[in-house]
Amino acid sequence: MSNFGIAALQLSLEEADNLELLLLRIQKTKLRFPWVKMIVLSELALRGVGVQHARELPSPEEQAFCRTARELGIWLVPGSMYEKCGAHVFNTTPVINPDGEVVERYRKIYPFLPYEKGVSCGDRFVVFDVPEVGRFGLSICYDIWFPETVRALAWMGAEVILQPTKTDTIDRVDELSMIRANAIMNQCYIVGVNASGAQGVGRSMVAGPEGEIVHEASVEEEIIALELDLSRVRHVRERGMKGLGQVLKSFRDNPVRFPQYEDGARSEILDAMGPLAVPD
Repeated sequence: MSNFGIAALQLSLEEADNLELLLLRIQKTKLRFPWVKMIVLSELALRGVGVQHARELPSPEEQAFCRTARELGIWLVPGSMYEKCGAHVFNTTPVINPDGEVVERYRKIYPFLPYEKGVSCGDRFVVFDVPEVGRFGLSICYDIWFPETVRALAWMGAEVILQPTKTDTIDRVDELSMIRANAIMNQCYIVGVNASGAQGVGRSMVAGPEGEIVHEASVEEEIIALELDLSRVRHVRERGMKGLGQVLKSFRDNPVRFPQYEDGARSEILDAMGPLAVPD
C-alpha cells in the first residue's frame, strides 16, 4: 500500500491551554474523514510559547493524546510541546502509534534563537516507519531553514517529512519557498502545518517530490485532509525529477568532503559575525 490518508490541522489557537480543543478537533477530523490514518498538529499547539509550560514526558497531556490515538486507531503527531529534562527544556514532538504508544520523540535541533529563549538544541534526527506504507521524518519549524537537516532525514530514508510550525511573522512566504525547495531537493513530501489565530498566520503547505504544491492553505482555520502517494517518491527518486535530476543518487555517489563538516572546522567569516543576539 502506497497511498496514505493524512490530515494536517491548521487550527485557530490562542496562547492558552488548548488540550480539550485539540482533542475535540482530532476526534471531529477522524469522524468526518474516516479514511485518515494520521493527524498532525502545529508546533506548540498545546499551550503556545513559554518555557514555563515545560513538563517532564510522559506528561498527563501526552497521555491524553495517547488515549485519543488508541481510541481512534490513528497515528498522531500532536504538534510539539516544551519538555523539561533535568536542567534543560526542549521543544519536542511525540509520535504516537494507533495502539496509543509513544514510539518516538523528536527534539527540535534548531530552536528559533535568539528569540526562543531558554530552549536547548536537540541532537538526534528522527525517522519512523508506518508498516506497509513507508518512512516518515520529523522537523520542527526553524529546522527547515537549515537544508542539512532535511537532507539528513532523506539520507535516513524519509519519504514524508512532517514539519509542525508556529509562524506568526512576515517571513511565512519565505518559509513556503523553503518547503518547496527542500521537497524537490530531497524528492519527498513535506507536510508543513502552521497555526492560525493568535498562534500563527496559517498558510500551511504540502509539497510533493517534484516540488509541486499539493495544497496551500489560507490564513484561516483549515483541515487539510488528503492522500499521499508514496510510490511517487520512489518513482521520482529512481527516475529523476521530471525524468531529469536524480539528486539523491548523485549525493550518494559523489566522494566530495564538505569542509564545513570536518572535525574542528572553523570559518573566519562566520566567527566575525559576532554573537547570536536580538538586534538593538
